Amino acid sequence: MQSYPSPDHDAWSAWHPQELAERLEGIGKPWCVVGGWALDLWHGRQLREHEDLEFTVLRRDVPIFRERLTGMRFHTVGSGIVTYLPADEMPPEGIFQIWCEDIAARCWRVDMMIEPGEPDIWVYKRDPRITAPRAEMVAKTADGIPYLKPAAILLFKAKYQRPKDEVDFDNAMEKLTAPERAWLQDSLDRLHPGHAWSERLRPSS
Repeated sequence: MQSYPSPDHDAWSAWHPQELAERLEGIGKPWCVVGGWALDLWHGRQLREHEDLEFTVLRRDVPIFRERLTGMRFHTVGSGIVTYLPADEMPPEGIFQIWCEDIAARCWRVDMMIEPGEPDIWVYKRDPRITAPRAEMVAKTADGIPYLKPAAILLFKAKYQRPKDEVDFDNAMEKLTAPERAWLQDSLDRLHPGHAWSERLRPSS
Protein backbone atom coordinates (compact mmCIF):
# COMPACT_ATOMS: atom_id res chain seq x y z
CA MET A 1 0.00 0.00 0.00
CA GLN A 2 1.37 3.37 -1.00
CA SER A 3 1.75 5.88 1.80
CA TYR A 4 2.49 9.59 1.99
CA PRO A 5 4.13 11.61 4.75
CA SER A 6 1.77 14.14 6.25
CA PRO A 7 2.58 17.83 6.69
CA ASP A 8 3.51 19.04 10.16
CA HIS A 9 0.57 18.98 12.53
CA ASP A 10 0.58 22.79 12.73
CA ALA A 11 0.83 23.33 8.96
CA TRP A 12 -2.63 24.84 8.77
CA SER A 13 -3.73 27.40 6.21
CA ALA A 14 -7.45 26.85 6.56
CA TRP A 15 -10.06 27.89 4.05
CA HIS A 16 -12.74 30.39 4.93
CA PRO A 17 -16.15 28.69 5.29
CA GLN A 18 -17.26 30.38 2.06
CA GLU A 19 -14.49 28.55 0.17
CA LEU A 20 -15.64 25.23 1.60
CA ALA A 21 -19.27 25.96 0.76
CA GLU A 22 -18.38 26.80 -2.83
CA ARG A 23 -16.52 23.51 -3.19
CA LEU A 24 -19.41 21.53 -1.73
CA GLU A 25 -22.20 23.38 -3.53
CA GLY A 26 -25.02 21.10 -4.63
CA ILE A 27 -23.61 17.98 -2.98
CA GLY A 28 -27.02 17.05 -1.57
CA LYS A 29 -25.78 15.29 1.60
CA PRO A 30 -25.90 16.62 5.18
CA TRP A 31 -22.91 18.70 6.23
CA CYS A 32 -22.33 21.77 8.34
CA VAL A 33 -19.55 23.94 9.72
CA VAL A 34 -18.78 23.28 13.39
CA GLY A 35 -16.28 24.59 15.95
CA GLY A 36 -15.47 28.24 16.46
CA TRP A 37 -16.27 29.19 12.88
CA ALA A 38 -19.86 27.98 13.34
CA LEU A 39 -20.30 30.52 16.13
CA ASP A 40 -18.92 33.32 13.98
CA LEU A 41 -21.27 32.36 11.13
CA TRP A 42 -24.11 32.62 13.65
CA HIS A 43 -22.86 36.00 14.88
CA GLY A 44 -22.67 37.18 11.28
CA ARG A 45 -19.05 38.34 11.61
CA GLN A 46 -15.67 36.97 12.61
CA LEU A 47 -14.96 37.68 16.27
CA ARG A 48 -11.60 35.93 16.63
CA GLU A 49 -8.89 34.18 14.67
CA HIS A 50 -9.35 30.51 13.80
CA GLU A 51 -6.41 28.18 13.29
CA ASP A 52 -8.52 25.61 11.45
CA LEU A 53 -11.91 24.98 9.85
CA GLU A 54 -14.09 22.04 10.84
CA PHE A 55 -17.17 20.55 9.22
CA THR A 56 -19.14 17.36 9.84
CA VAL A 57 -20.49 14.65 7.56
CA LEU A 58 -22.15 11.29 8.10
CA ARG A 59 -19.78 8.31 7.94
CA ARG A 60 -21.60 6.78 4.98
CA ASP A 61 -21.06 9.99 3.00
CA VAL A 62 -17.29 10.31 3.50
CA PRO A 63 -16.46 8.96 -0.01
CA ILE A 64 -18.80 11.50 -1.62
CA PHE A 65 -17.12 14.42 0.13
CA ARG A 66 -13.65 13.07 -0.60
CA GLU A 67 -14.49 12.88 -4.29
CA ARG A 68 -15.75 16.47 -4.32
CA LEU A 69 -12.66 17.88 -2.54
CA THR A 70 -10.33 17.56 -5.49
CA GLY A 71 -6.60 18.18 -5.21
CA MET A 72 -6.57 16.83 -1.68
CA ARG A 73 -5.04 13.92 0.24
CA PHE A 74 -6.82 12.67 3.32
CA HIS A 75 -5.36 11.59 6.66
CA THR A 76 -7.15 10.08 9.64
CA VAL A 77 -6.53 11.61 13.05
CA GLY A 78 -6.82 9.70 16.31
CA SER A 79 -4.97 9.85 19.65
CA GLY A 80 -2.64 12.47 18.17
CA ILE A 81 -1.61 10.18 15.29
CA VAL A 82 -2.09 11.36 11.70
CA THR A 83 -2.22 8.55 9.11
CA TYR A 84 -2.67 8.65 5.34
CA LEU A 85 -6.05 7.27 4.23
CA PRO A 86 -5.92 5.62 0.78
CA ALA A 87 -8.55 6.64 -1.73
CA ASP A 88 -10.27 3.24 -1.73
CA GLU A 89 -10.49 2.88 2.06
CA MET A 90 -13.06 4.01 4.59
CA PRO A 91 -11.83 5.42 7.90
CA PRO A 92 -11.84 2.81 10.70
CA GLU A 93 -14.89 2.79 12.97
CA GLY A 94 -12.94 4.33 15.84
CA ILE A 95 -11.87 7.32 13.74
CA PHE A 96 -14.00 10.47 13.73
CA GLN A 97 -11.65 13.02 12.18
CA ILE A 98 -10.01 13.40 8.76
CA TRP A 99 -7.57 16.19 7.94
CA CYS A 100 -7.65 17.31 4.33
CA GLU A 101 -4.26 18.15 2.81
CA ASP A 102 -3.86 20.49 -0.15
CA ILE A 103 -1.41 18.46 -2.20
CA ALA A 104 0.05 21.40 -4.11
CA ALA A 105 0.39 23.71 -1.09
CA ARG A 106 1.43 20.96 1.37
CA CYS A 107 -0.83 22.30 4.10
CA TRP A 108 -4.08 21.46 5.85
CA ARG A 109 -7.19 23.20 4.52
CA VAL A 110 -10.11 21.70 6.43
CA ASP A 111 -10.93 19.14 9.12
CA MET A 112 -13.68 16.68 8.13
CA MET A 113 -15.41 15.41 11.27
CA ILE A 114 -17.43 12.19 11.16
CA GLU A 115 -20.71 12.28 13.07
CA PRO A 116 -23.27 9.63 13.98
CA GLY A 117 -26.97 10.04 13.31
CA GLU A 118 -29.10 9.99 10.20
CA PRO A 119 -29.85 12.50 7.44
CA ASP A 120 -32.82 13.82 9.42
CA ILE A 121 -31.55 13.20 12.97
CA TRP A 122 -28.64 14.93 14.70
CA VAL A 123 -26.90 12.86 17.38
CA TYR A 124 -24.40 14.25 19.88
CA LYS A 125 -21.22 12.32 19.18
CA ARG A 126 -20.12 12.06 22.80
CA ASP A 127 -23.45 10.80 24.15
CA PRO A 128 -25.94 9.28 21.68
CA ARG A 129 -28.79 9.79 24.14
CA ILE A 130 -28.82 13.44 23.11
CA THR A 131 -30.61 13.73 19.78
CA ALA A 132 -32.75 16.22 17.90
CA PRO A 133 -34.19 16.72 14.43
CA ARG A 134 -31.34 17.91 12.24
CA ALA A 135 -33.50 20.81 11.03
CA GLU A 136 -33.60 22.13 14.61
CA MET A 137 -29.84 21.90 15.11
CA VAL A 138 -28.47 23.21 11.81
CA ALA A 139 -29.03 26.71 10.42
CA LYS A 140 -27.76 28.52 7.32
CA THR A 141 -26.24 31.93 6.77
CA ALA A 142 -27.78 34.37 4.33
CA ASP A 143 -25.26 33.02 1.81
CA GLY A 144 -26.44 29.45 2.40
CA ILE A 145 -23.53 28.13 4.50
CA PRO A 146 -24.86 25.47 6.91
CA TYR A 147 -23.58 25.57 10.49
CA LEU A 148 -24.34 23.77 13.74
CA LYS A 149 -26.30 26.03 16.06
CA PRO A 150 -24.53 27.65 19.01
CA ALA A 151 -25.98 25.61 21.89
CA ALA A 152 -24.62 22.40 20.38
CA ILE A 153 -21.26 23.99 19.61
CA LEU A 154 -20.94 25.19 23.20
CA LEU A 155 -21.84 21.73 24.50
CA PHE A 156 -18.83 20.36 22.62
CA LYS A 157 -16.63 23.17 23.92
CA ALA A 158 -17.73 22.70 27.53
CA LYS A 159 -15.58 19.59 27.89
CA TYR A 160 -12.32 21.50 27.52
CA GLN A 161 -12.98 25.10 28.59
CA ARG A 162 -9.86 26.34 26.83
CA PRO A 163 -9.35 30.11 26.81
CA LYS A 164 -10.87 30.35 23.33
CA ASP A 165 -13.88 28.31 24.49
CA GLU A 166 -14.44 30.72 27.37
CA VAL A 167 -14.29 33.62 24.91
CA ASP A 168 -16.78 31.86 22.65
CA PHE A 169 -19.16 31.23 25.55
CA ASP A 170 -18.93 34.82 26.75
CA ASN A 171 -19.66 36.13 23.25
CA ALA A 172 -22.61 33.79 22.75
CA MET A 173 -24.35 33.60 26.11
CA GLU A 174 -26.40 36.80 25.97
CA LYS A 175 -27.53 36.09 22.40
CA LEU A 176 -28.86 32.60 23.06
CA THR A 177 -32.64 32.29 23.05
CA ALA A 178 -34.39 31.04 26.17
CA PRO A 179 -34.98 27.57 24.63
CA GLU A 180 -31.32 27.36 23.59
CA ARG A 181 -30.15 28.32 27.07
CA ALA A 182 -32.47 25.75 28.64
CA TRP A 183 -31.29 22.99 26.27
CA LEU A 184 -27.64 23.77 26.89
CA GLN A 185 -28.09 23.99 30.64
CA ASP A 186 -29.97 20.68 30.75
CA SER A 187 -27.31 19.00 28.59
CA LEU A 188 -24.50 20.35 30.77
CA ASP A 189 -26.25 19.17 33.93
CA ARG A 190 -26.55 15.68 32.43
CA LEU A 191 -23.02 15.41 31.04
CA HIS A 192 -20.93 17.81 33.15
CA PRO A 193 -22.62 18.20 36.55
CA GLY A 194 -21.53 21.34 38.36
CA HIS A 195 -20.18 22.99 35.23
CA ALA A 196 -19.59 26.73 35.69
CA TRP A 197 -21.43 27.55 32.47
CA SER A 198 -24.58 25.85 33.76
CA GLU A 199 -24.74 28.25 36.67
CA ARG A 200 -24.37 31.23 34.38
CA LEU A 201 -27.16 29.93 32.15
CA ARG A 202 -29.57 29.34 35.02
CA PRO A 203 -32.47 31.83 34.98
CA SER A 204 -32.25 34.39 37.75
CA SER A 205 -35.05 34.20 40.29
